[in-house]
Amino acid sequence: MAITEDPTLYLSDHGVSITAGAVSGLGIFDQPGELALGGEIMMIDYVIRCEASKFGTLSYGDAVTVDGVAYTVENKPTPVDDGVFVIVPLVKD
Repeated sequence: MAITEDPTLYLSDHGVSITAGAVSGLGIFDQPGELALGGEIMMIDYVIRCEASKFGTLSYGDAVTVDGVAYTVENKPTPVDDGVFVIVPLVKD
């Protein structure tokens, strides 16, 4: 039996609004100093954890608004665990 996950349950308590083009949703916004990706350490200023189904196709240079503030995608989204969520590194405009 497949387990059906509803990411909105997780995001409804902790999420902030995210908009990229015509797509809107919720995501977790963090400001870590570094992120480990595939055995490499990547220094980043901002990161969002959001639904892959909504924001998984973002790419370098795309405009994103997080909680009313403008950012630009710094690197392609990285899937988290089972792929329901992605982590998207951002830079502030």
